[in-house]
Amino acid sequence: MDKTLSWLGISVALLPLLGALLAGLGGKILGRLWTHRVLNTLVGIAFFISLYLLKVMVWDNHAPIDYVFYTWGTAGLFHFDVAILLDRLSTVMLSTVLFISFMVHIYTIGYMADDPGYQRFFSYVSLFTFAMLILVLADNFFLMFFGWEGVGLVSYLLIGFWFKREPANFGSLKAFLVNRVGDMGFLLAIAAVLMYFGTLNYHAVFDQIPNVVNRTMEVVISYPVPVISVICFLLFIGAMGKSAQIPLHVWLPESMEGPTPISALIHAATMVTAGIYMVARMSPLFEQSSAALSFILMLGGTTAFFMGLLAVVQYDIKRVIAYSTISQLGYMAVALGASAYDGAIFHLITHAFFKALLFLAAGSVIIALHHEQDMRKMGGLARYLPVTYLTFVIGTLALCAIPPFSGFYSKDAIIEAVHLSTVPGAAYAYYCVLAGAFVTPLYMFRALFMTFHMDDHTDPHLRGKIKESPWVVLLPLVALAIPSVLSGEVLIGPMLAHHPSVLGNSVFVLPAHNVLQQWATTFRGANVMALSAGETLPFWFAIAGIFSAWFFVVGYPKVTESLKQRFSWIYSVLVNKYGFDAFNQKVIVRGTQEAGEVFYQVSDEKLIDGVMVNGTGHLVRWAAKITRRLQTGYLYHYALAMVIGVVVLLAWYVGGF
Repeated sequence: MDKTLSWLGISVALLPLLGALLAGLGGKILGRLWTHRVLNTLVGIAFFISLYLLKVMVWDNHAPIDYVFYTWGTAGLFHFDVAILLDRLSTVMLSTVLFISFMVHIYTIGYMADDPGYQRFFSYVSLFTFAMLILVLADNFFLMFFGWEGVGLVSYLLIGFWFKREPANFGSLKAFLVNRVGDMGFLLAIAAVLMYFGTLNYHAVFDQIPNVVNRTMEVVISYPVPVISVICFLLFIGAMGKSAQIPLHVWLPESMEGPTPISALIHAATMVTAGIYMVARMSPLFEQSSAALSFILMLGGTTAFFMGLLAVVQYDIKRVIAYSTISQLGYMAVALGASAYDGAIFHLITHAFFKALLFLAAGSVIIALHHEQDMRKMGGLARYLPVTYLTFVIGTLALCAIPPFSGFYSKDAIIEAVHLSTVPGAAYAYYCVLAGAFVTPLYMFRALFMTFHMDDHTDPHLRGKIKESPWVVLLPLVALAIPSVLSGEVLIGPMLAHHPSVLGNSVFVLPAHNVLQQWATTFRGANVMALSAGETLPFWFAIAGIFSAWFFVVGYPKVTESLKQRFSWIYSVLVNKYGFDAFNQKVIVRGTQEAGEVFYQVSDEKLIDGVMVNGTGHLVRWAAKITRRLQTGYLYHYALAMVIGVVVLLAWYVGGF
């Protein structure tokens, strides 16, 4: 049974890989029709297999399976296995990733219908799915790093898919380089794990934690630091890159330069959630480091609030949703720092549904407006795009945590868990996520009003020609809208309140950190939680955000302009994104270029060319000029030289005796 399940598990990853190879190598033979038929079928089969595995692991309560397929390489006592881990956490992630990927594959048929790179795009999306699934299924750090780098590489190809556009090239390169910064931390963490634990297998590492928990290392001379804390900080640096935490968030808005389907896939359930999944998977390590948990808690709170503010001043509809993603990733990080790992994964799941829905609905708007993304050139689209409008409203309400939509349950559980946490920095994080409950409706309803309500500011040439998207685009929207409404109510009990929870023992929490257990004592059911939302601060903060969006956008837009002028310095800070991009461009990019120019002039031109290459030539020429004078052509000069030579030899010979 275990072997069969293991092969089913690896087939979940290999089916998208097969599709990527077929579309990538044989796309011209398959043609457009058979490319999407074959790839959608393969991803659909993988999704239904993942549902079966989820049923076996969670509902049938099957024991975790750690299955080795073969050993890839050995080095002394270390051996690198291609092995998968099937447990509650991995199967929950598998089904979530594949559902979103399946919807994106279907949506791509309509969105990319006229694109000349149709088969290539399908190949990239399937390859991206494969890399994410390997990351999730891995039972060791090395194989996880393979999938980790895989999603980074393929994201570069997808963001820069329209490579003839300069912003797409810039965005893909920026995403690739920023992620390499985080990946360096992850790689150093893997090296430290191998050095102190002697293995990279998850369970083997976790079993040795009692032997390593009191060991220290000197990061700074004469200043010992706990080994596990160092490993956790390095691991989270990797998570900061993938999950776009400050200051490594700068790549994520630039990823909007890629086609909308991949924006949905990257931002909803794959690449950006990889860091959240990794920290949850490493919970036995992180639970031993209060310093790391405190750092994650405060950084996540900062990301949740301050990145949400940036969405308020954006006019590109996709960038509004992109900054929303960064903010929601901050909420997930806050949950991790509070040791509410189940809450982080719960929000990851609900967020996957409504964020994919929002991106794909925004893509439907973009299709209708012939790839216009500026909300100032929209307005009044609700009457033209009724299905898109309805699904966008559902996604917005879910994101804004309005009951009974899914985001209400997961976000409120996180806010309450942070409120109960005693980890240092929890109070700061609580105020950040509470303020974020106001900011989120402010920017999302601003986008909703500007896009679907207000006066019609669309291109006059398009008016009368705007129509609803084809069914192949609308079908994924409807399919995603359903869990965006229901998943929170259905899952909150099994995910957070029941014992064992859906994740069970696949995450580890110390009793002193178990805030969700405290929260569960007050949980009276999903319906009661929704009906009593009016008793909580986050709900009224959300209502205030909605009202503020109406007031500043619909009711009294002149007040908005007045506030922009009065608080121009704050507006300037937000428009300039707190200066992160300017700093990166002026200090890191330009500084690196100027340093390279200095090294080129000093090392290349002066040292290598000037001294070593040209200097050697000058030395030979000088030596030849000197020695040339010895070749005079006069016999008596040569006779004198011979006499002098004989005298020198005789003197040396006599002196020797």
